[in-house]
Amino acid sequence: MSFKIIVDSCCDLTGTMLKDPCFVKVPLTIRVENSSFVDDASLDRSDLLWAMKQSEDAPSTACPAPQSYLDAYQCGADDIYVVTLSALLSGSHNSAVQARVLLEEEEPERNVHVFNSCSASSGEVLTALKIRELASSGMPFKKVVREVEQYICQMQTLFVLESLENLRKNGRLTKLQAVVTGALRIKLLMGATPQGEICKLGQMLSMKQALSKMVDHMANENWPSDQVRAYLTDMLPKLNYWKHLTK
Repeated sequence: MSFKIIVDSCCDLTGTMLKDPCFVKVPLTIRVENSSFVDDASLDRSDLLWAMKQSEDAPSTACPAPQSYLDAYQCGADDIYVVTLSALLSGSHNSAVQARVLLEEEEPERNVHVFNSCSASSGEVLTALKIRELASSGMPFKKVVREVEQYICQMQTLFVLESLENLRKNGRLTKLQAVVTGALRIKLLMGATPQGEICKLGQMLSMKQALSKMVDHMANENWPSDQVRAYLTDMLPKLNYWKHLTK
């Protein structure tokens, strides 16, 4: 049986991963004041980051419309697996579900399942790669769905924020709090609840302390070392330090 894995563009698949034709990306749109940036291959990240830095308003995102997902579903595959941002963080999941309902009305024989990653970014990547692993082995559609839903329930997401500026802009920090935490260079260790909501786990005075705290958290939770995956975005200088911590 042929299969496709459709993800929203918050899923940080690498360029190498995207060369696999089983993956299809549906872009979100990022809005900064009067400018819109479509999160596809044409996106200039430096322009987006510059616009965000210049704006006093928080950026917003627009999830893909149901029609965008429906267009992606028209790929001819027998089995379609969809991975979206946490349903508590974006309307992307709801759009994908609406598109599935529309497709089932026209082609009820098609297998479509929409996974709520209860995460974002790297959590979506892990989910997509797990689907590929199982579907490529020839596992039946329903069993893949069961296995991956269980995998999502067991997955935990941790991340560190380099800057608190966007939290200030969207009102989650007062300007005074942002100035104080910025002056102190405070870094937040964040996580996700089982339902996919963002939660704060701690705050440290430097990125190195935050990464150390993250490793301590994983050790205290007794995470199997062979099941830990680290995704570093624009953090190459911290890579060697991360490797040192996790030896």
